[in-house]
Amino acid sequence: MTSTQEGLPRPCVALPQGKIEGFVQTDHFPQPVECFLGFPYAEPPVGDLRFRPPVKVKPSNITIEAVAYGKAAPGKPLIPPRIPLVYSEDCLTANVIRPIRRPGDTQLLPVAVYIHGGAFNRGHSSSQNTASMVAWSEEPFVAVSFNYRIGALGFLASSKAAEEGILNLGMQDQRLLLDWIQENIYHFGGDKHNVTLIGLSAGAITIGHFMLHYSDRNPGPFHRVILESGSPTTRDCRAYNAEINEKYFNEFLGRAGCPQDLPATDTFKFLRALPLSTIIDAQEAVFTKYKPTMQWAFRPVIDGDLIPRPPIESWKSGQYYKVPIMTGYCTNEGSLYVDRQLSKSSQFTDFMRTLLPGLPKEDIDRLNELYPDPSLGYPDYEDKRVGNDIGTQYKRTEAAYGQFALIAPIRQTAHLASSIPGSPPVYLWHWDVFTTLYGGAAHGDTARYETFDHATTSLSPAQKEVSGMFHAYMISFICHKGDPNKIQGAWRHRPIWQPYTHDQPFKMILGKGNRELIGGPAGTPAELTYETEALEQCKFWWDRTEITQR
Repeated sequence: MTSTQEGLPRPCVALPQGKIEGFVQTDHFPQPVECFLGFPYAEPPVGDLRFRPPVKVKPSNITIEAVAYGKAAPGKPLIPPRIPLVYSEDCLTANVIRPIRRPGDTQLLPVAVYIHGGAFNRGHSSSQNTASMVAWSEEPFVAVSFNYRIGALGFLASSKAAEEGILNLGMQDQRLLLDWIQENIYHFGGDKHNVTLIGLSAGAITIGHFMLHYSDRNPGPFHRVILESGSPTTRDCRAYNAEINEKYFNEFLGRAGCPQDLPATDTFKFLRALPLSTIIDAQEAVFTKYKPTMQWAFRPVIDGDLIPRPPIESWKSGQYYKVPIMTGYCTNEGSLYVDRQLSKSSQFTDFMRTLLPGLPKEDIDRLNELYPDPSLGYPDYEDKRVGNDIGTQYKRTEAAYGQFALIAPIRQTAHLASSIPGSPPVYLWHWDVFTTLYGGAAHGDTARYETFDHATTSLSPAQKEVSGMFHAYMISFICHKGDPNKIQGAWRHRPIWQPYTHDQPFKMILGKGNRELIGGPAGTPAELTYETEALEQCKFWWDRTEITQR
């Protein structure tokens, strides 16, 4: 719910594109915040601008009522949205939330930019309760969130798309937004020289790609990053003209009714003339067809520009943008994606073969050793929840997928980014708060805690405590140039977070053993320890990154 505090004038910021008029939000906050929602940062990508690089928003003298989130990019949500959504192709809008600015305030504040997740096929700028994150911060900062093109409209890859110069349009939108911040954020009181990027899942993946795109010699428009449940080596990153990308492209054309033998220019001329509903139906059909195999369509590709080469090559070359990193994963990263009713031993093997057809037989055999079959008497993945709703093979399949897709790549980021002498610090977390019996500590669960959202903090004192600690660590990282320990927050007894290094691979376990929401104990809110879990499994995936990314 949003409320406007009586007696305060509506905030207004003058930009080259016009006057942006926002509102004051109070809710359950200790201090009100000023919100500027849903204003454009680029020209609408409609009509002839569909399937084209984003165009900088034009100067204007108009007044923009920035009081509601902009329409979301078309995409089917995986989980119910935080607020009701309206979808539109005209989606390139941004939101800025800041503490109330008083006359005479001249200090420029740190800036945090949130890039939403959603497998590059769903998601929206309102997914994170950014207003709560700002309002509960012990020190002031300015927060930005935004929409970017997703699905086929944002990530349609093929040789024809390359000919037209329209690969990775969703990432091009993100780059334009970061340029917009460099040009305009000071009008909102933000410091363009003190920018932290925050991304969840797909958002974290693209931030990782930006780290590898820029370098110390060619610095990016940001200065530190928070990567939540995502990494540039997460899952696959193929060449734009890889066989499977051409397959997705041609199937999309077929579903859209576009002849496949047209030249590139005529192909996209045809697609630009179609009703949006036809584009979306074709997009959903292709994505849905391949969803069971986990071979998802419409993702970032190696384009020679934003992603110049396979990410693992960029990491190993050492030629990337070295900034402080905070990154982490959830215990059950795979639980949202794996069929809970898997019950036959062969289903585990079939799942891994389908997911990773490039793995040789000896690697599939090795996976059965690393994730042993509980039906053969191995206790590691025995699941006490087995019943009508969950099969005997679910736990080990969920673990294997979660470690392949997310946990191992995230730990690989910490390992590689900390391996160069003198590199900026890396802080690794492990989130262990179970929110449901079957999902456990699931992918994306951190989003509701890092903002100190009332819907979460009101559940119990233990939920409030772990949320408060995580929020304080993150805010301190944003406001103190990558140091998570400067701001103590209300829970001053929380542990000092030591950086991850090769010799001392520290991680912070947040909500260790917290099973309160499923009827268990509250656990420990934060504990610093070494990363010792699943070392053999993660090394297996690290050693095969070049295969699994293809």
